[in-house]
Formats: sequence, structure tokens, C-alpha cells
Amino acid sequence: MILDIISEMKKIVYLLLILPLFAQSQIDSLDTDDSDVEYIIIEGDSIPHTAINLDEVLLLHKLKFDSKEDRKRYLILRRKTIKVYPYAKLAADRLESLNERIDHIKKKSDQKKYAKLIQRYIEDEFAEELKQLTRTEGQILVKLIYRQTGETTFDLIKRLRSGWRAFWFNSTANLFNISLKETFDPENNKEDYLIEDILQRNFQSGLLERQDAAIKFDFLELTEKWLK
Repeated sequence: MILDIISEMKKIVYLLLILPLFAQSQIDSLDTDDSDVEYIIIEGDSIPHTAINLDEVLLLHKLKFDSKEDRKRYLILRRKTIKVYPYAKLAADRLESLNERIDHIKKKSDQKKYAKLIQRYIEDEFAEELKQLTRTEGQILVKLIYRQTGETTFDLIKRLRSGWRAFWFNSTANLFNISLKETFDPENNKEDYLIEDILQRNFQSGLLERQDAAIKFDFLELTEKWLK
């Protein structure tokens, strides 16, 4: 059953990741002229000025841990968050394109046919990467999909596939402590705050490409709350 859950999650991520690539007859390549890019030196690394909006850089606190175990847990969470964030970001990017394209298909029956056509085409895309996710990585991905899209994975499945399928896979996932209805709530969940802390640090370092959350919260206020 756990394989069925991961398979269903993969399908919904596949749909969001690949749809625009399938729908377009060709993709224009974008050339970047490095001569127009200013670079900023941060701790010995050259980072393109375009990667950092200096007006929005947060002054992050120095990390402190009460014990070696706390530090170890943070580092594990950091590794897993960095691993799955790109999938959540791509899902948000593709969801916007998906919504635009589906809106141009008037009949629901045609929308379903289109979705099935896409699903068959993309079934094996990213399979080798996504099927390597652990249970905890899968749960972090579910949280980050909510952060990036403002919708739970359950609701995405329900909207893009069927309500019954969403109910079934969420009920089954709960047996393995994976909730497709999981949200991202850094105001009330410290682990979610730590995930956001990890994202902000890696946005600033340039390791991850910044994408603003679809939900609203004040990171600096949360830092005061959780680190008092």
C-alpha cells in the first residue's frame, strides 16, 4: 500500500512538472549574457546579483543547539528539505501553467481526457528520482507543496483526478504516518519553522532558487517566537 501512496504522489507531481513541456510544440531557449550580471562576493563565493534582491535579504540569527542530538536532527532536516524543495517549486510553477491551460478547455470530459493523455505520456518521468524518497522526505514534500501552492496534496489530487481517489490515498497514507492533507504551518509547528529557516538560509547562499510562499507569515516574528 505504501508503494501505491508514493505512486499516486508521483503522478500528481509528474502532472505538475511535465504538463507545460508536453503542451508546447517547442520551447524557446533563453540565453543569458553574463556581461550584464553583477556579482557579489559572500564568504568567498561569487553570486550573481540577480540571485539576490538586496532589499529583501534577511538578517538571520546564528544557529544554536541545546544538544548534539538537536544539531543532528536539524542537519538531517536540512538535507531532506534541500532534496525535496526543487520538486515543490516546480510543482508550483507548473500548477500555474496547468490552471491556465485547463481554463481554456471548456468541457470537463475533455479536461479529463487531456489529463489522462498527459498522465500516460509522463508516467515514467522523474520516476527514478521520486521513488527514492523516504517516508519523512515524502511528508516534507507534502508540506512544501502546500507552502508553494497554497493547496494540500490531497486537494490537488481531488481537483486534478477524483475526490474518491484523494480520500482513499489519504486514508491509506495515514496508516504510514503520511498525511496528504498536511499543511505548512510555521506559526504553530516548530519543525515547519525550522524548514522555513533552512529555506531562507539556502535562498541567501544561492543553493536554492527563491520562490515566495503562497501562504502569508512573518519569518522574523516567528524567529522571535521560536527562539526566545
